[in-house]
Amino acid sequence: MGEIKRVGLLGGGVIGGAWAARAVLNGMDAVVCDNDPEAERKVGEVIENARRAWSMLTIAPLPTPGTWRIVRTLEEAADGADFIQESLPEREDLKIRLLAQAETAMRPNVVIGSSTSGLRPSRLQSGLRNPERFVVGHPFNPVYLMPLVEICGGEKTSAETKERAAAFYRSIGMHPLHVRKEIDGFIADRLMEALWREALWLVKDDIATTDEIDDAMRFGPGLRWAFMGTMLIYRIAGGEPGMRHFMAQFGPSLKWPWTKLMDVPELDDTLLDKLVAQSDAQAAGVGIREYERIRDSCLVSIFQGLKANDYGAGRTLAGYEKSLWQAQGNGAVAIEVKAEPLQLYEGRVEPGWLDYNGHMNESRYLQVFSTASDGLLALIGADTDYVARGHSFYTAETHIMHLAEMRANTPFFVTTQILGADEKRLHVWQTIFRTEDGAVVATGEHMYLHVNAKAGRAAPMLPEVREKLDPIVAAHAGLPRPENAGRAIGMKRKA
Repeated sequence: MGEIKRVGLLGGGVIGGAWAARAVLNGMDAVVCDNDPEAERKVGEVIENARRAWSMLTIAPLPTPGTWRIVRTLEEAADGADFIQESLPEREDLKIRLLAQAETAMRPNVVIGSSTSGLRPSRLQSGLRNPERFVVGHPFNPVYLMPLVEICGGEKTSAETKERAAAFYRSIGMHPLHVRKEIDGFIADRLMEALWREALWLVKDDIATTDEIDDAMRFGPGLRWAFMGTMLIYRIAGGEPGMRHFMAQFGPSLKWPWTKLMDVPELDDTLLDKLVAQSDAQAAGVGIREYERIRDSCLVSIFQGLKANDYGAGRTLAGYEKSLWQAQGNGAVAIEVKAEPLQLYEGRVEPGWLDYNGHMNESRYLQVFSTASDGLLALIGADTDYVARGHSFYTAETHIMHLAEMRANTPFFVTTQILGADEKRLHVWQTIFRTEDGAVVATGEHMYLHVNAKAGRAAPMLPEVREKLDPIVAAHAGLPRPENAGRAIGMKRKA
């Protein structure tokens, strides 16, 4: 599959707007077809929420964000797209008709993914001239954070299409799950539907309110489900003998009248009014965007905790971050060595980087300097492949001076000057500038020690790194030494 640079999105609602956010944050351009007069505002708000969440999710260097725009016809969204994601209303007849309409503007080899939560792909692909390139790619809300995407092919979907779709979803940080057989509702929604049906009975019979049902899940099994799911939890519950012992103990309870799973309450006005009233009381006047931000912050915290344990969705995040770091290293290109500081990193202050004063948090300054240093290391060949071979630069000392403030969305760039180097050490001076006015925001002085990570001790740099580093050191040798280089905390060192 060629590089995906532009994604055509058919539908810009809750799901389509979040697909746009994930694409844009991964450096792709998104063209969103939606006729809602408020579509630009709504999609823009979703993208801003996504930016806030991702700025907390990872410190790996994301690509330069892509562009996005709203169009009013399916053909405009499909024309020139490298991948299509359909998120139209969940009506089979409507999807079939509009997919066929959009196909007239698509290149024949472009994959069409559908966000349908339960409609069968064989039916949805029935009106296409090239049905083999259609596949379900069912995501979960919020699409820009939740990694799961269920891939289900129809009768005419090719194996290549499923693999190409999986590769695309994986490249934007998702966890593709292949649904082996075509089935209504796929896998996750069928499981959620069972829980939802039982919850409706509990509300109808006045056994629990919507608030109490949610408490039962978020303080109980939901915490375990986040990283182990259902089956592994039950296996553990069986003790050392495992699942067989668990089933011997609890299997008979499946015949007890604990559930009304096959008996669904009628959604009449009485039950609907009860659900709405309880849900309104539960929300307590908090708006949808605020709840989205609370949801996103909690999800990020879970992902980060799971990543620390290299488990579940955390492993997916770790793998995605690894690909971002590799892209940072592989993106290094040869530059003309000049007697001037290098400019290897530019960005803007992300919403999740702010402290309680509304300014960029001090830890993020170190992150910015670290990313700029990674650019330098990639430039001289000390990239992820170099680290994989057992060699790296470790930070031995850092001194940061905070000279100005930056707020959300402030663009900046970083310059890097090499103050000195020997076979084991690299002495670097960096400056963060505000792009809009050129003001110096902060300076960072760093001493990096080259190590043999496998031996656990300092070691000389490998020749190929010195070969790229030495010309830069020589070019920077004639630059004026920064006034505050070598400065101690709060005062200059005496000569």
